[in-house]
Amino acid sequence: MTFPKTMRAVEISQPGGPEVLRLTERPVPVPAAGEIVIRLSYAGVNRPDALQRAGAYAPPPSASDLPGLEGAGEVVAIGAGVSGLSVGERVCALLPGGGYAEYVATPAAHALPVPAKMDLKAAACLPETFFTVWSNVFMRGGLKAGERFLVHGGSSGIGTTAIQLANVFGARVFTTAGSAAKCAACTALGAERAINYHKEDFVEVLRAEGGADLILDMVGGSYIPRNIKALADDGRMMHIAFLSGPRAEVNFAQIMARRLTVTGSTLRPQSDLAKARIAEELRAHVWPLLAAGRVAPVMDSEFPLAEAAAAHTRMEGSSHIGKIVLKVG
Repeated sequence: MTFPKTMRAVEISQPGGPEVLRLTERPVPVPAAGEIVIRLSYAGVNRPDALQRAGAYAPPPSASDLPGLEGAGEVVAIGAGVSGLSVGERVCALLPGGGYAEYVATPAAHALPVPAKMDLKAAACLPETFFTVWSNVFMRGGLKAGERFLVHGGSSGIGTTAIQLANVFGARVFTTAGSAAKCAACTALGAERAINYHKEDFVEVLRAEGGADLILDMVGGSYIPRNIKALADDGRMMHIAFLSGPRAEVNFAQIMARRLTVTGSTLRPQSDLAKARIAEELRAHVWPLLAAGRVAPVMDSEFPLAEAAAAHTRMEGSSHIGKIVLKVG
């Protein structure tokens, strides 16, 4: 298959607000050993993209400087040592960076087939959130059927994914959100209780239920000690982001006395092998659910690649419900 030597891409001209995102032209990447090149149709927009744009989340040394950590499209080139994929195949993939572009290179082991009956727009919303939720809630957090699970930010891409997966695997799901409309969206996805944090205290709600067995938190800050209070004895707290900051005053005697586990992770710095293992677990346990329509990405809005700044403005305004995508191809 032949394709051009250059491509349209959106780069970060300098650290700053959404306005620093600029349409440019870059060379089309060439796959290294173990990699594929995908001609993207859509790319997902995620919080780490905004952090990178602001200068607070540098890409790994080997990654593209272009933002974009997930996308979906067609395989157009295959590097040495890659098996199980063919040119022309439709895939979605977790990307090391470079998703805000017409073509992107990524490890072949981080690509998954587009689920049956799903279009590329929806498939582009899968990798970043599903890799994050599965690895933290199920692989690290060990969520089991019947446990009480609390996810903050239930109307976000992470939240809508976590609600659905926890529900389909039999957990009792609680979530927080900032409006009646967002709470309604969360309960429609399977949350037993959606807590409007402007009107209710999630600590009181969870303590009345016996405490949360597992909490997935992306807020941090003042939520950290409140999460500890909301946990049941032997509960686990998983941190994946700190939108309100990473610092808090915590009573570690409570952690000891109640046998709590407090941990966390970020996805991008993990090894290629670790991400490949997550991909295989998703293929085995989650992709059949997507194909059957029992779980699906929640879509908020679509922007052209050239309007990436508007997409970032939409995301940072926090009025969205679900995923935001860029139409690339």
